[in-house]
Amino acid sequence: MSEPDLDADGYLIDLDGTLIAGRSVLPDALWLLEQVRGRFVIVSNNAEHTPHQLARALRAMGLGVAQEQLLLAGTAAIDTIAAEYPGASVLLLASASLRTYARRSGLRLDQPRPDIVLVARDRHFSYARLAEAADALSDGARFVVAAPDRNHPGANGKPVPETGALAAAILACVGPIPHRVIGKPEPALFEMGCARLGIAAQNALMIGDNPETDGLGSKRIGMRFLQVERGLIRTAKSHLRYAAG
Repeated sequence: MSEPDLDADGYLIDLDGTLIAGRSVLPDALWLLEQVRGRFVIVSNNAEHTPHQLARALRAMGLGVAQEQLLLAGTAAIDTIAAEYPGASVLLLASASLRTYARRSGLRLDQPRPDIVLVARDRHFSYARLAEAADALSDGARFVVAAPDRNHPGANGKPVPETGALAAAILACVGPIPHRVIGKPEPALFEMGCARLGIAAQNALMIGDNPETDGLGSKRIGMRFLQVERGLIRTAKSHLRYAAG
């Protein structure tokens, strides 16, 4: 079978399900990164790690990706808040590494009456944290969700809770309040990716496995989308689908 035409000016590439699955590199990941060398960013709804952490983990798996080539929903959410609300007081439900990243970005954590509640993937989410978030939102804090995914499949095929599940628990307490989502399929990560590559959306190609996040987000900003299944990019043309944005 013929290989897909990679004729875009730049590429936004999903991570889980496209390049890796758990701690395994998928079949055509190395080939793809070689084909688009210097013209790609990875856009992921990862809301637990920093680009530095993830780049190190990917290098250990044999994928030479620099941290500057990683756009992650968790750190992108922090960057967005720090840019729009410098020095804001934030109730941050997140990993220790994201909490450190937020402090270094000038945000104030663990303050009374926070301005913003930001939920990311927090493995230590608890009843107490849920109550704290509900209380802050009831007092008028803004609500930001790093990524909407409610779960991802684990190595044994069972669902692993994600950021969206924690956000759903909070919304179950406070009701359908307005909130902002940073991760795919919302436009923010796609727009950041294009800006980092210095190209317009119509000249980019999104490569990913999930039509509900990668595909829908691409369509919303007029970007082409190449759908991949099981990491098969060059040898299984039947598993590829182009969708105009």
